[in-house]
Order: sequence, then C-alpha cells, then structure tokens
Amino acid sequence: MSAETLRVATWTVELMRKGPGLLLRDILDGDDPQVLAAQAHIRVLSPDILLLTGFDTDLDGHTMTAFAEALDYPYLFTRPGNSGRPTGRDLDKDGRLGEPEDAQSYGEFTGQGGMALLSRLPIVAGGIHDFSDLLWRDLPGANLPQGYFDAEDLGVLRLSSHAHWDIPVLWHDQPLHLLAYTATSPVFDGPEDRNGRRNSDETRFWSLYLDGALEASPPDGPFVVLGDSNLDPMDGDGDRAEMQHLLADPRLQDPRSRATSNAPVANPGQRGDPAMDTADWTDPLPGNLRVDYVLPSADLAIVASGIAWPEVNLKKNDFRHGLVWVDIAAIP
Repeated sequence: MSAETLRVATWTVELMRKGPGLLLRDILDGDDPQVLAAQAHIRVLSPDILLLTGFDTDLDGHTMTAFAEALDYPYLFTRPGNSGRPTGRDLDKDGRLGEPEDAQSYGEFTGQGGMALLSRLPIVAGGIHDFSDLLWRDLPGANLPQGYFDAEDLGVLRLSSHAHWDIPVLWHDQPLHLLAYTATSPVFDGPEDRNGRRNSDETRFWSLYLDGALEASPPDGPFVVLGDSNLDPMDGDGDRAEMQHLLADPRLQDPRSRATSNAPVANPGQRGDPAMDTADWTDPLPGNLRVDYVLPSADLAIVASGIAWPEVNLKKNDFRHGLVWVDIAAIP
C-alpha cells in the first residue's frame, strides 16, 4: 500500500467468553491460543482501521486496550452495546425474567460479543454519534412483529441488538465517517419473525440515516459502512432484499471482496459466489454466507479488496469468519 491508501477492515473475531472479565483475563495471561492467533492474523493484514465484532467489551474499555497493546493502534473506541443489557421484560414470553433471551439482545452479560474500533487515524471524539439507544418503535417505518411485543416491551426495546455508531476519523485532515454496526441473527425466533424483522431494520437504518430521515444529520463527506449484518443478499434466512437494497445504493460501493485463499466450499443449493462468503458455519445450516461488509462511499476510490481467512483453526468454531478488508484512496 502507498501512503495515500487506507486499509479499512472488519472482522467478526468471536473472542467471546461465558462471563464478564474472562476475555480480559485470557488476554492478560498472554498464552491464550485464540487470542494470540487473532493478533497474529491482524498483524499480517495490518489494516489501518479495524472494526472487531463478536468481541467482549466492558464499561471502561480495559479488554479492548489490553488486546490492542500487542498491536499498532494508538486510537481506540468502544462502548458496551446492547447484547446482554437487561430490559426487565419477558421478551421471549416464556414466563421467566432475567434470562439472556430477555436482554436487549441475547447475551449472558452486558457487552458480550460487542464491538471495538482500532485505528491508526485520530478519532474525532466530539463528532461520534451513538444510535444504540434508539427504540425500535421509533425507527421510521419500523417493521415490528404484530401482536408479539406489548406497549411496555416496545417502551424499552432498542433497535440495535449490539450498536450503531458513526465514528469520524481524521484522514487527510478531513473526517472519514465509519458507520459501524452488528445486527442480530435473523433466526432463533418463531412465526412472528421478531429477529428477522429486527435484523432487516438494523441494516435499513443506514439508508434512513443517509436519507436524513433521522434526527442526526448524515455525513457530508466520505464514509464507510462496515460490520456484520448477519444478512446475505443471496442465500440464507432473513430479508435478503434489504441487503440487496443497501448494496445497490448509489451513495456507496460494493467492492465484492473475494477470498484469495482458504475460501469456503459452496453449499448445495446456494446461489452466491462462495469466494465472497465471509462466514463458514457448520453444515448443513446455515452453511457459508456473506454477512460481513466494508462498503466505501461513492466518492472514494477502491484500490483493492479481499477476505483473509486465518490459516489455522484451533478448535471447532474458532474463527468462523474471515477478515474483510478494502484499500481505499481519496479521489483527487
């Protein structure tokens, strides 16, 4: 890469543990194979900006800071998201309160499987917009499951299963907005399709934001949408048309990143190009899907892109996602 090129990446790293503080313990111990392999993979790809999803977070960012100490990232940002955050409501309607299924989204503690941003570019802290407390019912045209949630549920239930962030970083002395998110899985529900509907709205959020349909003003300069939508435009469950709609938005570009090695093998009956799949789940369901994205705005030049799969699989279900990267340059 030249000095004028910026590598932006996202990776659903799945550094998740069963309780708060356990990932931090494993990082500080310095000998956890999964942590060390993740750090080694990041060093090889060396993105200038990296959004980690599926990463346990804490209130003060200690886990993120400890992980980043072994890497070259002076600027960091995280906040505990909505996974595992208590609601006080029986959201799965099983007559019991306080279960992981009753949180804002499934989680055994607040911040489990959250997001963290690692950057070599300065973060404009005063320009950050965190939309994670937006109630789902308040999203324009919210696709709520009819008859499932009552008014009290909807008075606390947020749109973001994890988080929606607009984080500006300084690039060529101008802000580059990182529109980061992780959406819920569109499965693990019932005929009301509450997870599928929420997943669709979590991706639709960005179209509404760019339209100026929300209270916050959209970016007036270059941006990158990145993260784990849990939604494939061609295969799998969920509202695939919503992902297709975002990818076709003329305000952004789809690099159609492809794996250069270790690409998953296509599942029978799937229509998508397996080299573009970013998640390799246990067959037969859901199989391999394209769910992780880096989508630069149309006013940026795409220099190169790819999906980097870790070379090693330490044990079953470690590193089921590839790291998606895009090299961008400013258009003169």
